[in-house]
Amino acid sequence: MAQLQRQAVRLEQAAPVLAAAYSQALGRWLGDPVLRAVGRPIITECYRSAERQNELYAQGRSKPGPIVTYKRGGESNHNYGPPTPALDVAFQLADGSVSWSGLLLSKFARLMKYADARVVWGGDWPKWKDRPHFELLSAQKGGPGHE
Repeated sequence: MAQLQRQAVRLEQAAPVLAAAYSQALGRWLGDPVLRAVGRPIITECYRSAERQNELYAQGRSKPGPIVTYKRGGESNHNYGPPTPALDVAFQLADGSVSWSGLLLSKFARLMKYADARVVWGGDWPKWKDRPHFELLSAQKGGPGHE
């Protein structure tokens, strides 16, 4: 129940067009018994403060862990809003663990892009692939690539 409440709060942070696309894609995912059995899409991040963005930027640089962003606080589309034009997705698996499987994310990306042509998937970017990331084409920074 707490997970569903967190999801509702994160979804409320998203720009209405992005929230609608996510909701439609989620409905299609959960409506397919095979996809539903694999795992449930969850929003891991939507709006994030400049401070949170800087924490993530430090990861893999001055803090342990892999690099997860190339944007500092104020440079990411996650930093605008709320409502924000960006959200990140992962999958909650049956055993309760969380997965960022590229295969699952590519399947979900098809559903997101089908739901609204203005949704851009970070897995389609030509340079650094940000597979958990979805944003609106008309995002404030002027387009894709602003994880």
